[in-house]
Amino acid sequence: MSLRINSNVSSLTAQRYLDKTQREIEHSQKALASGKRVVNAGDDAAGFAISESLRGQASGTRQAQSNAENAVSLIQTAEGGLNEQNNILVRLRELAVYSASDTIGDEERGFLDKEYQQLTQELDRVAKTTTFGAKKLLEGSGEEFEFQVGANRSAENVIRFKLDQDTTSSNLDIDGLSVADRDDARDNLEYIDTALQKVASTRATFGAMQSRFQYAIDHLAVQGDSLETARSRIVDVDVAKEVSNLVTNRIKQEAGISVLAQAKADAQRVLKLI
Repeated sequence: MSLRINSNVSSLTAQRYLDKTQREIEHSQKALASGKRVVNAGDDAAGFAISESLRGQASGTRQAQSNAENAVSLIQTAEGGLNEQNNILVRLRELAVYSASDTIGDEERGFLDKEYQQLTQELDRVAKTTTFGAKKLLEGSGEEFEFQVGANRSAENVIRFKLDQDTTSSNLDIDGLSVADRDDARDNLEYIDTALQKVASTRATFGAMQSRFQYAIDHLAVQGDSLETARSRIVDVDVAKEVSNLVTNRIKQEAGISVLAQAKADAQRVLKLI
């Protein structure tokens, strides 16, 4: 066997393998600490690029889901106002029926009319003050809303809704009515029934939109989960596999250190020949 002093080839080879093993150990430690298989872009350039694209889509999908949920909140706000208006109209009809009967006199009808006028004003106030942020919901503004319910730019990712529902007392044709007179009270029943139908139609419109948004929310939730799952398969660390790699590399590191020590010892033995 030849012996050399100037170039300890065995030592150089052992050092090279030790450097590689050390890098793999450091990568395993970073992967386990971060929970990511792809710690740096250089670990898997293609996988990193795909995972970042999926991360952007998943983030956009989650925000789109939040947009749809906010749209439902807007509709629920309008529904709350409409529900109270419906209750007021039911009470107005009750007062009109009460006043239309001769079981009470004109003085009692005057008392009923006081409540009737106050409730009519309250119905109008509810319509004018039911808002979501700065948006008035029951005054028939005619504003067209666009709700972004997708992560992309295409028109299919937008739900449009025109806010033309007007439930003010004037639009329901019940402003200026009175139940102070028996005949007027009877005539009012027709107006109130028509107003109830208009409110019911408005509630149906909002209800249909709420149903649509709920389906959109469910779809976005599934889509977001699928995107996160796909991204996880690419970048998330397999803990069991990475721990196994770490243990293996530590054993290799110990063996490399032993070999390096042996290589250095060989050079020392040459001195004994001199």
